[in-house]
Amino acid sequence: MTDVQVSAGERGAIRIADRVVAKVAAQAAREALRGAREEDGRPTGVPPVRGPVRRTAVTVRERTARVRIGLELGYPSNIGAQCGAVRRRVISRVGELVGMDVPDVALDIERLHSAQLKGDSSGRVT
Repeated sequence: MTDVQVSAGERGAIRIADRVVAKVAAQAAREALRGAREEDGRPTGVPPVRGPVRRTAVTVRERTARVRIGLELGYPSNIGAQCGAVRRRVISRVGELVGMDVPDVALDIERLHSAQLKGDSSGRVT
């Protein structure tokens, strides 16, 4: 057998399924929320929410992925810091693990959990 160099165009391509990218993005979001920090580096002080990622949608075109993630967050908290941490982690992990650029990470905050309500979902936080 001879060692022949085959050009990239002749070798073919690997297509990564959208659902794989979605799973990587969801895991990255969970990781980011577990280690969320304020801008000054302090922990957010908000207890983690069980199952913070409610849904993930991904649109892939060539080597670019656009991600939309629905989240549940603890409240009161620095929501901006948590969202920033999620965006940075998703962009980083999808790039590292899947090799795709992520120019857009949209976050939908679907629910806020408050320790003050203690299970009463109809109460009001003042």
